[in-house]
Amino acid sequence: MVAPAVSFKNAVVLFHALSDETRLALLERLKGGERCVCELTDAMKASQSRLSFHLKVLKEAGFIQDRREGRWMYYSLNPDAIEELEELVDSLKKAAKPAVSADRCC
Repeated sequence: MVAPAVSFKNAVVLFHALSDETRLALLERLKGGERCVCELTDAMKASQSRLSFHLKVLKEAGFIQDRREGRWMYYSLNPDAIEELEELVDSLKKAAKPAVSADRCC
């Protein structure tokens, strides 16, 4: 059996990060390019502490990267994480295709 491209443990982390409406909205905002945390706070109409929590989850999953400039943090999408998610979904799509198995129990 071939090992999956993405470990199950990492898949759990990725899907957990995507399982919240606020985090999905943050990813949507970042599709337009890098954003300052102050821009995200205003756009999301969220408290700084709530937004920081969601940004931390996305960063730990690898979906976003950050950089400091002075006192501000800037966030952007991490293309490597998006590619990893794409590989996982592709492997699920391939596995979902009907296959005839000689090992059926019947």
